[in-house]
Amino acid sequence: MKATYFKYILEFKKPSGTSRGILKTKETWFITIIDGSKYGVGECGILRSLSVDDREDYEEKLKWTCDHIHLGVDQLWKELIEFPSIQFGVEMALKSFESNAPFLLFPSSFTRNEDNIPINGLVWMGDKEFMKAQIGDKLHQGFNCIKMKIGAINFQTELDLLEYIRSQFSSEVIELRVDANGAFNPQEALDKLHQLSEFDLHSIEQPIRQGQYQEMAVLCKKTPLPIALDEELIGVFDVTEKKKLLQTIQPQYIILKPSLIGGFKGTKEWIEIAEELGVGWWITSALESNIGLNAIAQFTYTLQSEMPQGLGTGSLYTNNFQSPLKVYKGTLIYDYKTEWITNF
Repeated sequence: MKATYFKYILEFKKPSGTSRGILKTKETWFITIIDGSKYGVGECGILRSLSVDDREDYEEKLKWTCDHIHLGVDQLWKELIEFPSIQFGVEMALKSFESNAPFLLFPSSFTRNEDNIPINGLVWMGDKEFMKAQIGDKLHQGFNCIKMKIGAINFQTELDLLEYIRSQFSSEVIELRVDANGAFNPQEALDKLHQLSEFDLHSIEQPIRQGQYQEMAVLCKKTPLPIALDEELIGVFDVTEKKKLLQTIQPQYIILKPSLIGGFKGTKEWIEIAEELGVGWWITSALESNIGLNAIAQFTYTLQSEMPQGLGTGSLYTNNFQSPLKVYKGTLIYDYKTEWITNF
């Protein structure tokens, strides 16, 4: 059994805006395992400037991982505790290798195309007309849950966009989520939350930047609309520390990105703690290729959450891999009749 790795640059069809800037490309890494005619593949979905393992020794750690693939998933997961994206890549690659089909990691009604996964439609930041056009597209595509990135353009303009949506569709018809990516400062955040709450939103993700536990705890206690922690979970490795964070902040929801929090095992740890404390959760991809998205989607389905998940990012790139994953009427389906084309 031999493992190797390589880098792949995903190219956005359109530059995509976040509060951290405009994304034109997305770097990702793959681990492949080969033994005769059998192979497995896993994606290490690092997000530069956000992933805790965005370090100078990242590639060196990938090489070490491939050289020690014989240690197995449990031992490697422990050894890679500070490299959550590689933890996930290893979990995925070894599960893929053990499968009868390399992209069938969790066989289920989802992979047999007998059931689907409700997802939110993602609206990227941009000028008012661009965002309004995206909203129209998502509604036309049959989404009944829309997630809108906010925090990069004029706040009043963002409120106007939300007012526009609500003037057309009530909360019974369209669920609205917003994601601030930590764009608000603590002094203004509560006032902005009150303004946002007028539009009957489902929730807001990460209103202030991560690491401000006491400020976030105050917000979660006083907020007029539910708060979901996202970036806040990154870099918290120890189970005891995970529990302490949720007990301190007491959020209404947490958002789980396997590439950023240690893959399947790391995600399950957060879910177990959240459910013990009465905190809601959902799972979101982190701009992986269709290979990583496939693993996340199949895993997510096994958890049987009824909430819309954040798994609609497969069509963002010009050079993504052909896969059975398709967005259909606001859900993610697995059209197993469509073949994988990966070029490796």
